[in-house]
Amino acid sequence: MLGRATFAALLTMLAPAIHVQAQDAAWPPRHVRLIVPFSAGSTPDMVGRVIADSLQARHPGTTIMVENKPGASGNIGTDAVAKAAPDGATIGISLGGPLAINTLLFARLPYDPAKDIAPVTVLTRLPNVLAVPTSLGVNTVAEFVARLKSDANGLAYGAIGAGSLSQICMEAIAQAAGARMVNVPYPGSPAAVTALIRGDVQAVCLAAIAVTPQLDSGAVKILAVSTAQRSPFLPDVPTLKESGIDVESDAWNALIAPGGTPPAIIAMINAEVVKSLAEPAVIERLKVQQIAPAPSTPDQLRQLMADEKARWADVIRKAQIRIE
Repeated sequence: MLGRATFAALLTMLAPAIHVQAQDAAWPPRHVRLIVPFSAGSTPDMVGRVIADSLQARHPGTTIMVENKPGASGNIGTDAVAKAAPDGATIGISLGGPLAINTLLFARLPYDPAKDIAPVTVLTRLPNVLAVPTSLGVNTVAEFVARLKSDANGLAYGAIGAGSLSQICMEAIAQAAGARMVNVPYPGSPAAVTALIRGDVQAVCLAAIAVTPQLDSGAVKILAVSTAQRSPFLPDVPTLKESGIDVESDAWNALIAPGGTPPAIIAMINAEVVKSLAEPAVIERLKVQQIAPAPSTPDQLRQLMADEKARWADVIRKAQIRIE
């Protein structure tokens, strides 16, 4: 048995190592990179900065640098997270495209979402809406479907680039209606909404916040939300399913880490970010953009990624959407 003096000396020798382990077990570290795979001002960027501000306010000794790495439908920034050291110092915002849908659209991805990404938590959900110009003369989804079927050439819809959720959702609606539509790509939501107001396109399926500011002018109408349940931001607007179109499209943002990040670190990041999502100031900042916090476990996020891929596989195949 160790004598009392020997035991005390041993504790003294181990103290630095114990202290280092305690520091290693803490999150966040002194410097954190938060990579956003889309440009500044985008919804993922806004969500990322809200989370970063909250974390820094609770951990004033930490610097959280938001780093925008847009390009390739979110693949470039998501790949940067995938290839970072799995030590908790790099995390990232991502969404259904880079984490699931892009595996169906691109012949090759520089990362494998199933292996190279460690899910942390779903962050937010925001409703997409099916909207039409008032000049189209339809007031319900049923009337819109009837108009679709009566136009042999196919009505035009506006979408944000090839393979975006805005395109896939409209293709799913057309397929469910047994009709065809013509895709007109735009660089962003503002351009697509402007085209809708002018009547250059006859429909869009975009984030609600992109369309609702135009409602007061009377230039556009929202026919339905594409989420499974009615949105708390638009409680009087029916869902597509309520309206007879079996399509569900849920826009969400998530927090990810590099694959191989230890589960203990993932758990600590999850706990810290879930705290942020419960803060009244965070909830209010998101509400202004018609975005709702939607924290989850890492396993729930992984399941969401799998569900998203399964949801859109047939739609993408039938529409023959491919990005080379």
